[in-house]
Amino acid sequence: MSYYKYLGLDNEPFSTSPDPHFFYHSLSHNTALKRLEIAIRLRRGLCIILGDVGMGKTTLSRLLLQTFKDENDFIFHLILDPSFKSEFQFLLTLVKMFNITPDFKSTLDFKEALEKYLFQMGVEENKTIVLLIDEGQKLTPENLEVLRTLLNYETNEYKLLQLVIMAQVELLPRIKRIRNFMDRVALKYTINPLDELETKEMIEFRLRQAGYIGYQSLFSDEAVRLIYDYSQGYPRKIAMICHDALEELVMRDAPVVDAGIIRDLIMAREDVYAR
Repeated sequence: MSYYKYLGLDNEPFSTSPDPHFFYHSLSHNTALKRLEIAIRLRRGLCIILGDVGMGKTTLSRLLLQTFKDENDFIFHLILDPSFKSEFQFLLTLVKMFNITPDFKSTLDFKEALEKYLFQMGVEENKTIVLLIDEGQKLTPENLEVLRTLLNYETNEYKLLQLVIMAQVELLPRIKRIRNFMDRVALKYTINPLDELETKEMIEFRLRQAGYIGYQSLFSDEAVRLIYDYSQGYPRKIAMICHDALEELVMRDAPVVDAGIIRDLIMAREDVYAR
């Protein structure tokens, strides 16, 4: 029997997969989501969301897609890994993604076709085209220049392409070195780690989403404090140690995850990293 069934849960509460159902809306994450939605609806162009590894950027992108899923006037395209080796490869991916089918021979042909497509969709059909790029820190300077060019396509009132880049903070100094790129940024927001109260709320939220209806919390306040100190409020680290803690809870046949369980897990992890 899976440990979550043993604990009266319907699902795994602390998976690190980007499932919007288990997304805890911290103040920082919720602010990022709301500001993104506003910028996209106003067709302001380029939005950059920054955050360290494990801050929940990928899950946030899934939630953004879910926000617009019933609105046919918004057409989203998602790039999960922008590790393109050349400008040609990047542009070829974009024209295929946008279902532009004629036979093209050069990067200039690609750019002209993309401009025509964006004008047709954005002006003639009044659609909002959104390109969402995850792992944006992998974009090469060459392909950042491609994106800068696409952001030049606009009417007097709005940008024809809404570009959202989710990236680690290392992207920022690179785009600052590209001429006329930063002045195209309509929204730049950095996701902050959770505080201790939000860490506790995230743990309880995920347990409830997984079906837990017990009156007693599965994590003591002392355990939550140690989890926060260990994770520094990074959602992925919180989820990983909570997952291990529930497995340990079952193996010890204990009623609650206490400080002792968390200390043992932290020590075991430190021993692994020290080898």
